[in-house]
Amino acid sequence: MADYLVIVESPAKAKTIERYLGKKYKVKASLGHIRDLPRSQMGVDVENEFEPKYITIRGKGPVLKELKSAAKKAKKVYLAADPDREGEAIAWHLAHSLEIDDKSDCRVVFNEITKDAIKNSFKQPRSIDVDLVDAQQARRVLDRLVGYNISPILWKKVKKGLSAGRVQSVAVKIIVDRENEIKNFKPEEYWTIDAEFLKGKEPFEGFFYGVDGKKAELKSEDDVKKIQEKIKGNQFTIEKVYKRERRRNPSLPFTTSSLQQEAARKLNFRAKKTMMVAQQLYEGIDLKGKQGITGLITYMRTDSTRLSNTAKEEAKNYIEENFGKEFLASEKSNGKGKNSGAQDAHEAIRPTGANRDPKSMKSALSRDQYRLYKLIWDRFISSQMAPAVLDTMTVHLYNEGVEFRATGSKVKFKGFMKVYIEGSDDQKKETDKLLPNLEEGMKVKAEAIKPNQHFTQPPPRYTEARLVRTLEELGIGRPSTYAPTLDTIQRRGYVALDNKRFVPTELGEIVLEQLKEYFPEIIDVDFTKEMEDELDSIEEGKQNWVSIISDFYQGFEPRLQKAEKEMENVEIKDEPAGIDCENCGHEMVYKMGRYGKFLACSNFPECRNTKPILKKIEVTCPKCKEGEVVERKSKKNRKFFGCERYPECDFISWDKPITRPCPKCSSLLVEKKNKKGTQIQCTECDYKEEQQS
Repeated sequence: MADYLVIVESPAKAKTIERYLGKKYKVKASLGHIRDLPRSQMGVDVENEFEPKYITIRGKGPVLKELKSAAKKAKKVYLAADPDREGEAIAWHLAHSLEIDDKSDCRVVFNEITKDAIKNSFKQPRSIDVDLVDAQQARRVLDRLVGYNISPILWKKVKKGLSAGRVQSVAVKIIVDRENEIKNFKPEEYWTIDAEFLKGKEPFEGFFYGVDGKKAELKSEDDVKKIQEKIKGNQFTIEKVYKRERRRNPSLPFTTSSLQQEAARKLNFRAKKTMMVAQQLYEGIDLKGKQGITGLITYMRTDSTRLSNTAKEEAKNYIEENFGKEFLASEKSNGKGKNSGAQDAHEAIRPTGANRDPKSMKSALSRDQYRLYKLIWDRFISSQMAPAVLDTMTVHLYNEGVEFRATGSKVKFKGFMKVYIEGSDDQKKETDKLLPNLEEGMKVKAEAIKPNQHFTQPPPRYTEARLVRTLEELGIGRPSTYAPTLDTIQRRGYVALDNKRFVPTELGEIVLEQLKEYFPEIIDVDFTKEMEDELDSIEEGKQNWVSIISDFYQGFEPRLQKAEKEMENVEIKDEPAGIDCENCGHEMVYKMGRYGKFLACSNFPECRNTKPILKKIEVTCPKCKEGEVVERKSKKNRKFFGCERYPECDFISWDKPITRPCPKCSSLLVEKKNKKGTQIQCTECDYKEEQQS
């Protein structure tokens, strides 16, 4: 029998860690939490200093029995749960269940599953950090007090199956507030004037800036006409030319939030998928041969951008060997400490080995694993590279006091941009915009001066990436909460995704109105942020968790009593669809489900007929030539196109068909989406049309 027992959370880690530690160690998995608050009741004794009532989680009895048996036979037990609040709480629960002194050196933590990291962690075991445990316990108790008290009221007054929570309610409020901004938005007219200039035969573009050295706004066509009347002829004089060198620094290594945002932009990953794939990379991939199962990235729940000196040195060596010394960052290298409010329990998300470049790992990884690993590796390596150097040029052109400007830039030295450029929600492309060699005093000709009318646009709806970024900026939630929060508000039917952007449902708006009236602090951004800060202060040992919960509950309990008495029942009426059920003749109505609205018979439960809402795209089915092509949703909420006569006709396409046929072979043309935009392609031959903007 092994001398030492090591308990980790996941069985995927167990074999790898056991191989690194050797024969004297037996590694077993707890499969996450062993104990938790009961599901069937709140499990918090409000009268006794909010004492939590922990029970063994249903189904975990055999696991606990096996761990107890192994612990009795071992000389020493090490608790190696994940290196964060929740991991510390899991270790604490295990210590209590296995009768281990939590003040003994029973706790080991590691940020990556590599041989050196594992062995080093066992050289410096520590006691369980009670402050971390208290912070996690306070969060758990607080969420129970909110969820298990408000949810039953919502079930009774609004609809069964609803829930309310601190972070999820604020997330819904942010989405609803943005929708109201969009509804109340009043477009304002404005104009721009663009010019096409010629220096000899060399063309370049410019834009109207102002008059007599002052910037001017063009709010109407009359404003534009006044400017046009001022311009005499088509000759402009270059009065000023500014040339300068600009440096652009690389992005810092990934935190949980920035990884979720970038994976959404560049890989089209949902937050939940990003964390699932990152977990696989962290726990280990079978690299075959001597390496075996190896963790490829560091722990993926972090809000720190800090890097270890070892990681920096590895990156430095890789960059120097593969790109040259000139691509190395200065001594003040990137990879800083934690962000405001960060736990900083460990490093940024990075590869466990700089030499494991994506190309060499590709054969061992699935497509999704490879794409995410490459993103993490590229970001880490680029963060340790030299800034990019750009030559920029700004030209001021005048005609009778009317000023136009032209700007240009050229990458002089790529630096970090040779490896990676951070994505943008605005989808701007990184391209050189070159100007001819222009000097002060030169005369150039305006080939064309084009006024353009515009209208201001409302703020965009939130994508998952934008919402995660907003929650982080507001200090709402922590790395481990973003993905579950986004998942919960969709499962509850409070919001839906439309074209990958969040739209509040009627149900979401109704629930928010009730919370706003009876529990305003639950949806108050500042209150929620302050509560997160107080949880952090518990972790830092500055405050007692019971007193913080007590202060909250003193104001919360009277609101519960008021809501129970005064909140009126809300009737959510079904919206008539204007068509009758083909099965029983009753009217069909719109219902709200997990994936948005659908059609259902109003005679439910006697008639259970349901139908998806079909959006016609005015294209005749290319297969049966009878039905129309309609937009549908898959079980995973992915948009596709099929014949309205399904199942009689089984035509299906992931790409949107268009009305006209292929000019080359008369087959179906479809719109193909890619990173650059939309392209028209034939489904049968090689015909393609120019990229559409």
